[in-house]
Amino acid sequence: MDIPTIVFLREYFLYMVLVAGVGYLLGSICFSIIFTKFFKDKVDIRNLGSGNAGFTNVLRSVGILPALLTMLGDLFKGILACLIGQMVFSNFSISGVPQFCIIQYGIYLSGVCCVIGHIYPCFFKFKGGKAVLTAFALIIMTDLRVALVLLLVFVIIVFATRIVSLGSIIAALLYPILTFITSYFYDYLGGAREVTFGYVVISTTVSAFIGLIVMYKHKSNILRIMKGQEKKFSIAK
Repeated sequence: MDIPTIVFLREYFLYMVLVAGVGYLLGSICFSIIFTKFFKDKVDIRNLGSGNAGFTNVLRSVGILPALLTMLGDLFKGILACLIGQMVFSNFSISGVPQFCIIQYGIYLSGVCCVIGHIYPCFFKFKGGKAVLTAFALIIMTDLRVALVLLLVFVIIVFATRIVSLGSIIAALLYPILTFITSYFYDYLGGAREVTFGYVVISTTVSAFIGLIVMYKHKSNILRIMKGQEKKFSIAK
């Protein structure tokens, strides 16, 4: 670890812990559980349908309105967490590192912690959802180019197969690949954004981590897809 990095960690460590903590707490607000209990006489979404505390299960088991509210809530908390990381890290500096990279690190830190909070929420006995929407909020905030491509892929797959989980799995698999392509070839080599090679490594590593988490949370879906038993997209009446 070089001297500038050591100095950076020493001066800003507490702020980093604060950003990570706020991100995790925001992620721990599970809107699928909250809105399902509100619309369905205090029933826990984790006791309905697939048992997952997420948008798709709410849509299938409860209905369109609570599902839409869940989607907006999961996206909003992810975006809010990233904005907090962005705001705090915009005041940091480290010799030889572009300010853009430093701000991006703040967004990644708070966003990743928000994703972890969604999966393991402290407010709901550490049993949450699969964090697809919250992870997508992080992708939007860090690289809109990657987000738009992944959204297009997701929509095409779901439209063609009517299997939401398959769209999420393929998008999670492509996320680190697209992140590397855009950050290395377009940004680092092409100069589209001022980044260091270290940023390419960190952004690709973080995106691989998020992609692996999402795929791991979909392991039962992957098995059902392989057996041809995964449920098609449907809406509760």
